[in-house]
Amino acid sequence: MTSMADFTGRWRIVSMELWDTDAIDLVAPAFIEFDRDRTGRFGFIVVDGWMDCRETTRDGRPCVEFTWEGSDEGDQVTGRGWAALAEDGTLDGRIFFHLGDDSGFHAVRAEPQPTSTRSHRRSGERDDQPSGSRGS
Repeated sequence: MTSMADFTGRWRIVSMELWDTDAIDLVAPAFIEFDRDRTGRFGFIVVDGWMDCRETTRDGRPCVEFTWEGSDEGDQVTGRGWAALAEDGTLDGRIFFHLGDDSGFHAVRAEPQPTSTRSHRRSGERDDQPSGSRGS
């Protein structure tokens, strides 16, 4: 049975049918991200999308289908899409823009994010001073 846990986390979109890598990484590295609560988000070029996801299967493979809303250069856009797990553990999918383009994509799991963003400071250092500078 398909579970959101199979998809949960950030995936790095490494290729898309309609655009080259320089384009898809224009603002930041392209990604698609799934959360356990059946939501998610993605970003490529100047497109940001927020997803409402449902687990299913496609051609016998675990799959997530989603609708999405977001922005493209500040314009409101909507659409749908899907993402399926490949046998090699990568992700293949397609993102559709309502009344517009659609493009297939290929993604790999992103590097795990650090579990803590706290910096390690010595006692007496202040947040507004570079590491190694002592507070007065």
